[in-house]
Amino acid sequence: MPFKLPSCWCVRAWSKAVWTRITITKEGESLTTDLGRVLTAMVTPFDNNLELNLPMVRKLARYLVDNGADGLVVSGTTGESPTLTKEEKLELFKTVVDEVGGQAVVVAGTGSYNTAASIELTQAAEKQGVDAVMLVCPYYNKPTQEGLYQHFRAIAESTNLPVMLYNIPGRTGVNLLPQTVGRLAAIPNIIAVKEASGNLDQATELRRVLPEDFSIYSGDDALTLPLLSVGAKGVVSVAAHLIGAKIQEMINAFTAGNVTLAGKLHRSLFPLFKGLFITTNPAPVKAALAMLGLAVGPPRPPLVDLDESQKEKLRDILREARLL
Repeated sequence: MPFKLPSCWCVRAWSKAVWTRITITKEGESLTTDLGRVLTAMVTPFDNNLELNLPMVRKLARYLVDNGADGLVVSGTTGESPTLTKEEKLELFKTVVDEVGGQAVVVAGTGSYNTAASIELTQAAEKQGVDAVMLVCPYYNKPTQEGLYQHFRAIAESTNLPVMLYNIPGRTGVNLLPQTVGRLAAIPNIIAVKEASGNLDQATELRRVLPEDFSIYSGDDALTLPLLSVGAKGVVSVAAHLIGAKIQEMINAFTAGNVTLAGKLHRSLFPLFKGLFITTNPAPVKAALAMLGLAVGPPRPPLVDLDESQKEKLRDILREARLL
């Protein structure tokens, strides 16, 4: 179906590899295009029965925003989206928006391997007042690059919200290539990509082919500084649950031209970045939060909590980072 411009839009026009931004506005309306630099990939708190713990959702959202997060990504990989029902996801979006909306950007993870279901959830999330959506590459069914393009285009054209693409081939089994992202960048409300391929060559090619105002976010804390060096804007972070202000400091140092300080901070934080992946995410960061007094509960099956040896190793890492 043809794409209809909403009443307020930032449109990218392409001609001979030169991008220009045209702003179409209506009085009193705006579109979120700056998602910030540090977005925390928020865990989903559960109680002892593995049901949503909404009071802790509020407490955690507030804690994260007060400790360095420009925004929160809700119901992403770290939020255990595959084990959440549609109703639970909408309850999460509503609760987080109610707690920190207007103070931080709220990005809803609404993508899946089902295009129609992704459209339905995206439209429902929009009604809950989220600021943007994040769309993961379809997993398991392994679409072609053309299939990926059509999938993301259909979802983007179904909403007025800004869209962040999410490339994580290690989990999805498919790699969203820079050329496909370049095609998708021509769709006005697709404004960013979370790049978690772990490939600096790919991140460099993304920056080379994308318009300057299209944001690239690292999807791996340990690669945030390297990706900044090739043109990324920020990070969708797991470690920001614990050290959001330090990650902000590192990014601010880099953008201010103090590469020496940024490098020093990166190296000091590196053991924690890696330690939060001693087993499948989000089990380590949930355990770390519990050690710091934030009882977010264990992950839902099929994921499991850390064993005692892993917990002791994590405690050592937290002590080294002076968090315990």
